[in-house]
Amino acid sequence: MLLVTTAIIPVVSLLVLGAVLRRKFLVDSGFWGGMEWLSYKVFTPALFISSIAGTDLSIVPVGPLLLSVGVPIAVIAAFVIGSARMLRTNGPRLTSLVQGAVRINTYVGLTFAGALHGQEGVATFALASAVVVPLVNVICVGTLSAYGDKLALVRRRPLWRELLENPLIQSCALGLLLNLADLPLPEFVSAALTMLAAPALACGTLIAGAALHADIRWRDTADIAAVSLLKLVVLPLSAAAIAIPLGAAGAGLSSIVLICAIPTAPSAYVLASRMGGDVRLMAAITGTQTVLAMGTLPVVLMLVDLMKARF
Repeated sequence: MLLVTTAIIPVVSLLVLGAVLRRKFLVDSGFWGGMEWLSYKVFTPALFISSIAGTDLSIVPVGPLLLSVGVPIAVIAAFVIGSARMLRTNGPRLTSLVQGAVRINTYVGLTFAGALHGQEGVATFALASAVVVPLVNVICVGTLSAYGDKLALVRRRPLWRELLENPLIQSCALGLLLNLADLPLPEFVSAALTMLAAPALACGTLIAGAALHADIRWRDTADIAAVSLLKLVVLPLSAAAIAIPLGAAGAGLSSIVLICAIPTAPSAYVLASRMGGDVRLMAAITGTQTVLAMGTLPVVLMLVDLMKARF
């Protein structure tokens, strides 16, 4: 019940508000593009830096984090690719299914992590993101390079540069540096970061709501159902099954589960359009998963609590 009142209802409300604002009042795509840039480049990095720099990192066991998110994500991506013949799908369609199975919506995850564990939850989720973001980018870009429509492929920067210049990875690294070196920030810098971090969760969730779009055809239903089951249920429970025996608990375990249980990100649509993926199917998967996750997340967290009770 606490999760429903502190996370589910606020997140759903902001998602709906974002969708309504985008379609009825703030219809200019330039506005939302600018808001997304601010959130991705300024607000969320400020949140990551301030949260990680001030959190006790001993609550995040590195080994369990790497194994519990890395292994299930890699296995599920390989499973989807290996099932291409059984699914009777073409290359571009397959790339959207892979993205739908592993890609994450950081903003939704941060909101849930903050609601469950406050600043500690945000910090541990940020550290989990530092592991997952590079991994899923390597998987998704590699899959699109191999199976995407070559005629639609837009020239892009090398993958290593994409990862090196990712503001979420950069802010995690800076926060870790400040924390491990025990470097206190000047008061005016700390205050500025706090102010910049404040809009991150609300803006990110509004953006996710504004991006909701679903043009679902009959042919899509089985594929969307299968990939959503993998992403929203199988992946987080698999991660928990590895993390719990390895000693993960509290905010650390919640972040491991959350980062695997959240829906795929609207940015998957952008990547699909740039590298020859099935953009219509990608938009349908993103919209469907965002709605479904509001129901599956509490159930998954409840099942994880039952799993913990067995150890």
